[in-house]
Amino acid sequence: MKLFTLLAVPGVVAALAPASFAQSTTGQSITGTITDAADRSPLPGVTIIVRGTTVGATTDGKGQFSLTLPEGNNTLLISAIGYQAQTLNVTSGQVQVALRADVKQLSEVVVTGYSEQNRKTLTSAISSVNGEALKDIPAASPDQLLQGKAPGVQVSANSGVPGGGIFIRIRGSNSVNASNDPLYVVDGVFINNTNLIATGLGNQVSSNPLADLNPQDIESIEILKDANATAIYGSRGANGVVLITTKRGKAGDKTRITFNTYHAWSKAPNKYELVTGQELATLENERFLNDGGNPAQLPYRSVASGGRGLPEEQQTYDRLSDVFRTAQTQSYELSAAGGSAKTQFYIGGGYFKQQSIARPTDFERFSLRVNLDNSVTDKLRIGTSTALTRTHRNVSSNDNNPVGVINSALFPRTNLPIYNPDGSYAKYGSFDNHQALIDNLNNDAVGSRVISNVYGQYQFGKHLTLRSSWSIDFNDMYENNFNNTLILAGQPRGTASSFLSRDITLLNEQTLNYSVDLGENHSLQALVGNTLQKNTFQRTSLAGQQFPSNDLTSIASAATQTGSSSRSQAGLVSFFGKGTYSFKQRYTADVSLRADASSRFGQDNRWGYFPAVGVGWRLGEEEFVKNLNVFQELKLRASIGKTGNQAGISDFAARGLVQGGANYLDLPGTAPLQLANPNLSWESTRQWNVGVDAAVLQNRVLVEFNYYDKYTSGLLLNVPVPRKTGFSSVVENYGAVSNKGLELQATVNWLPKAAVQWSTTFNVARNVNKIEKLAAPITSGSRDIFRLEEGAPLYSFWLYHQTGVNPENGDAQYEDVNGDGQLTVADRKLVGNAWPNYFGGLTNSVSYRGFDLGFTLNFEQGAKIMNMNRFFLVHGGTQSNIGYLREQLDRWQKPGDITDIPRLTTNPASNNYGGVVQNLSDRYLEDGSFLRLRTLSLGYTVPKDVAAKARLSSLRVYVQAANLFTITPYSGLDPEVNSQSGVSNTKNIDWATVPQPRTFQVGLTVGL
Repeated sequence: MKLFTLLAVPGVVAALAPASFAQSTTGQSITGTITDAADRSPLPGVTIIVRGTTVGATTDGKGQFSLTLPEGNNTLLISAIGYQAQTLNVTSGQVQVALRADVKQLSEVVVTGYSEQNRKTLTSAISSVNGEALKDIPAASPDQLLQGKAPGVQVSANSGVPGGGIFIRIRGSNSVNASNDPLYVVDGVFINNTNLIATGLGNQVSSNPLADLNPQDIESIEILKDANATAIYGSRGANGVVLITTKRGKAGDKTRITFNTYHAWSKAPNKYELVTGQELATLENERFLNDGGNPAQLPYRSVASGGRGLPEEQQTYDRLSDVFRTAQTQSYELSAAGGSAKTQFYIGGGYFKQQSIARPTDFERFSLRVNLDNSVTDKLRIGTSTALTRTHRNVSSNDNNPVGVINSALFPRTNLPIYNPDGSYAKYGSFDNHQALIDNLNNDAVGSRVISNVYGQYQFGKHLTLRSSWSIDFNDMYENNFNNTLILAGQPRGTASSFLSRDITLLNEQTLNYSVDLGENHSLQALVGNTLQKNTFQRTSLAGQQFPSNDLTSIASAATQTGSSSRSQAGLVSFFGKGTYSFKQRYTADVSLRADASSRFGQDNRWGYFPAVGVGWRLGEEEFVKNLNVFQELKLRASIGKTGNQAGISDFAARGLVQGGANYLDLPGTAPLQLANPNLSWESTRQWNVGVDAAVLQNRVLVEFNYYDKYTSGLLLNVPVPRKTGFSSVVENYGAVSNKGLELQATVNWLPKAAVQWSTTFNVARNVNKIEKLAAPITSGSRDIFRLEEGAPLYSFWLYHQTGVNPENGDAQYEDVNGDGQLTVADRKLVGNAWPNYFGGLTNSVSYRGFDLGFTLNFEQGAKIMNMNRFFLVHGGTQSNIGYLREQLDRWQKPGDITDIPRLTTNPASNNYGGVVQNLSDRYLEDGSFLRLRTLSLGYTVPKDVAAKARLSSLRVYVQAANLFTITPYSGLDPEVNSQSGVSNTKNIDWATVPQPRTFQVGLTVGL
């Protein structure tokens, strides 16, 4: 089904569908046929309107129309989306019109840094995602919705916890210690993506600040990837820029009220598979014998002989079913949009609540957005974009936390009862009781946020515009945690903590934009501006211990009370300029320069300068290409530029610092905190990009290709210093990282003129990351799992390589890397990394007579995952309080067995599970490749005439499934993991991680 639009002329309002037109009863009668210029096929539903009137018609299924011209008017405006509009002066009673296809994707306006640009003349690598493609996906934050939608943009959730942290990389990671997150700009406001959650309950509770944005409000998202696009943002654009534009009212639109709602049900697609109580007892007896134990003293023998009961007498207690639940999500959103020629508005209010599939976590959000634009005079325009958000997180612990909810259900042995005989919670070893945590966790995080921009814009004549804006991102998080005596964290008489964290970013920007067309062939756009930015972070914390009762939870009731506070500030001053020249919309050149001064660096190194150049050649407009009659569009692009980075270091990184709190005999004291480095300066990233945009087969196939090369030098690293200085390290500029890659996206419109509309978009990318320069290898992560060294990529795993299991004695065999005949730390080596070889996605949509069917796939190939669940739960009997995954049943048992799981034993000399290797072998490193059906949806839009009978302008109902299936060789619950997100230089660690849920939802959209 085609959508059509009226030609944009003064006084004529654009329509989204064929409309009913007035018919004149005077003048000449006109009939005609409208066809496709390429194949002469008839075009149904084309809009024809008489200039300056409401008289018009639309073509029927055979491309034919008829109308009567008003007296004295014979000019027709003919238009259809996807085709070039025509103006026709009618001189006879019958007309034949052939419309030429227009490459919409290559001619649309694209939001770039501080301006807009026609995609035809674009020289940068920018990916666009329409908000309509995102609004119905059941996710709390807009960045998670980008999975598989944009080439070169790798997005994965750290876990399936609602509102939790997101791993997003645009063309790889540039830095070791500094931040690799992109810059988010929402309606001109620089979003601060600092995690304000202070409660130390495992990495999965790290909040995602973008979860404060309501995806229903989004109009479009532009991802700026190459240096020509991002250099205008200077030090903020080194890791790419995500521009989010929210919905606004349009001049001439009557007020449109829209109500969106959906309800979803989610479950864990997989669960951990543990041994039964009987199998656990059998394994323990086998381990006892392999350790040389007396067969008469087996731990699991008859109670009469002093044992714990025979294996077949053991019960099995299922704890995981208590943790995982069918979680519900509900979303309600009501918006109004419209406007007159003078004032336009959009107001949207939303409520979103999502339960985690792992009890007791949930996420709740109330949101309000007001976008207002007003033309005070013909020259002065003012407006605002303001979003208010209130969030609530019921935070629970997971990941590598021994008292986490999942660990407390996963690790205790399956033959041990959940409750004591008296009905109290049973606890074993260092693990809490999972049900006690579910029933008694009281960890609340309440966030308040204001993201607001106020602007004034003045038009000097026809070509010059001055815009000034003031923005604020006010982010406030208040956490109250109480641990009663029923859980381990509350022993012996209760503990509590409270945090108030506040992050405020203030921004003032001025831009002066000059745009002019010089004749028919030349166009020029120039921009200059400046930015003043100030960021303030402060945190106040309180703690209490020893409470008189579990019913008295405020810190004021505690016998012991302590508190602290901290505050830091940073400022940034920027000046920037950009010029774009285009000749015949065929040859285009961009030049930009930004200068940033940061308070984080020493006085002599505060300024950084970030230039960029881009050129574009629409080769398809040259006659020698036109004569080939192959390309409807062919453009070559190239760019080179430099960006900087200061994110991820402290606000006072260059200064020598002294801190208080070094008290002695109840007297206050100070102590050195940090070494000074006045030479500290910017990380800088040089990037060049070449690209091709093409349209072939009468615009049915659109292709975009990019190759890029990024080199980041002057890394902001914590470099070791001699201990005699009193410090272990100092922040210096040393080291380099490179990223090189390919991106390809293809869009196919299979049936552009049929009643059935069918389009497919496929994208794939490859990024090769490499550490080019490093003073010395750096290890990081739990048990130094990761190692950074020259020539290797970031996120490289440093482990022992297990070559197999000796079939004769069942002991694990490892590679002797240095050939000295001994197994030592020197035999650890890089055995893989967490980067995929390639990644991408596929989106498919089909529509017919009001029905729409669509799905999105995303995939990664080649990334490695460290399965810490197997690390702990396939332990060969060495962990006396921990149970087993069922994989332990595949262990070596007798000579001749072929397996990669060694025999059960606690003998460290065997190096099976302890000893020198300490379990750090690549036995637990797995292929994390996956193909995931991200969404599958089916919807129906009620015909307008039917909806009108109910006094509605539109009505759509739909059903959708998310994460319906995942094809992967990974043995864990979910290959989309990153449970050590709070630790630098780590990725793809699966440690009791909540998986991405499988979700089914129904939704309704009503327009009034």
